[in-house]
Amino acid sequence: MENTMLKEIADVNQKMVKSFDTLSQIHEIEIASTPKTEVYAEDKLKLYRYNRDTEATLKTPVLIVYALVNTYKMLDIQPDRSYIQNLLDLGMDVYLIDWGYPTKADRYLSMDDYVNGYINNCVDVIRKKNKADKINIISICQGGTLSIIYSALHPNKIKNLITQVTPVDFETNDGLLFKWAKDMDFDKLVDGNHGLIPGEFLNEGFAMLKPMMKFQKQQSLLNSIDNKDKLLMFLRMEKWIADSPDQAGECFRQFMKDLYQGNKLVKGELNVGGKKVNLKNITASVLNIYATEDHLVPPAASKTFTGYLSVSDKEDVAFKGGHIGVFVGSKSQKELAPKVADFLKNRDK
Repeated sequence: MENTMLKEIADVNQKMVKSFDTLSQIHEIEIASTPKTEVYAEDKLKLYRYNRDTEATLKTPVLIVYALVNTYKMLDIQPDRSYIQNLLDLGMDVYLIDWGYPTKADRYLSMDDYVNGYINNCVDVIRKKNKADKINIISICQGGTLSIIYSALHPNKIKNLITQVTPVDFETNDGLLFKWAKDMDFDKLVDGNHGLIPGEFLNEGFAMLKPMMKFQKQQSLLNSIDNKDKLLMFLRMEKWIADSPDQAGECFRQFMKDLYQGNKLVKGELNVGGKKVNLKNITASVLNIYATEDHLVPPAASKTFTGYLSVSDKEDVAFKGGHIGVFVGSKSQKELAPKVADFLKNRDK
């Protein structure tokens, strides 16, 4: 028994010594390092086009629309786990919206501003640059919801729509976020924060959805602290999580009240920019991807989406994993982007 304890103490000491050596080798935590060029800017928004060494093999350009919460950088967390790099390697001409960091000057930005303003302007820039009538959209989470609304209001501009871990049907009570949101006073929340929802507030709320996550992170850190590659991955994810932009109050208000509380999108009651959003107006081919173990957007909120569409070319795909794991997991690097590429390639005419 004594020998076992001594060995465990020696192992811990050895690991700590090695961890100091590992930490001394890390000077900077880089994320989102895939080269890109800014091609358009408006207010806080920047539109990037990712650099290519060769011509794209898919002729229809792709616009990535990420959520307003956190940043797109999770999609390019490190070179060997970069969803964006995988899309480039599979022959796509990739553009991406960086929403930037709203300030109090942006408090009155509405869903109309984001959908019919920012997204529409970026789509038109891409169409003009590529001399294309229509483009493809690859969207993530809340960015998927906004892209669905956009595709219903501007069907003549979107060829294919990819939605990933996207909330559409908010009636479900499968996730805590969906339960909590139904009883929250979002008017008081927005007005009480002077029209700007702090990113830190949202991050604290997400952390409460999985209270054991902090303990799991501590365990993960201890298990990786003497392994440079694992430690870098851990630190990159933590850097991304901490980088949480504030939210424009009016858009947040409408999104939470009309969708989380009113479920108006699937009911056909959502009004954006003075127009009713009818999902049956979407003419794009649709690939809807959801994560089987998603605690933020449970499958029940995503997998019913295609049932509300009138188009015949639509597909639902379940990926094993969580909300973030489907993009950064080691296994997903070989599965997610290839599935998306195959879908687009077969319709690239």
